[in-house]
Amino acid sequence: MSALPTPPSAATPAEVRFQALTLAQLDAVLDVEQRAYSHPWTRGNFTDAMASGYQAQLLMADDQLLGYFVAMMGVDEVHLLNITVAPEFQRQGWARMLLDALALWARGQGAQWLWLEVRMSNLRAQHIYQANGFRRVGERKRYYPAAGGEREDAVVMSLAL
Repeated sequence: MSALPTPPSAATPAEVRFQALTLAQLDAVLDVEQRAYSHPWTRGNFTDAMASGYQAQLLMADDQLLGYFVAMMGVDEVHLLNITVAPEFQRQGWARMLLDALALWARGQGAQWLWLEVRMSNLRAQHIYQANGFRRVGERKRYYPAAGGEREDAVVMSLAL
């Protein structure tokens, strides 16, 4: 097993771990969300997901938030609602770790499939998903909000577990 990459600001190797999202970390999550996206989730989106019992996990390096995901369990499937790596930690392999943890959790729940939507313009994310075994299976027209009140199509992707 290879060593985990460490955040560039760490003088010594960090303890990297997953932990459940709680209200105590929500401000840090919202800060990352607002820096990462043009149309970020709101506090209400996160609190609604938590209240609904969705799987919401943080990836931490010591006390530094590297990223997170929020996923909803369905019948034999899991729908990835949000996955984010903090901008300063992107391109370091953390998205793969988040996706691996999500797939492991989903398998443990008895899911047969992982589903997600990604912006048509987000080619980098599509590449990451494809590199992790997801396949493009369709599109959702005008799914995401876009600049100027416009809407952007989504690519629907799935992964057989």
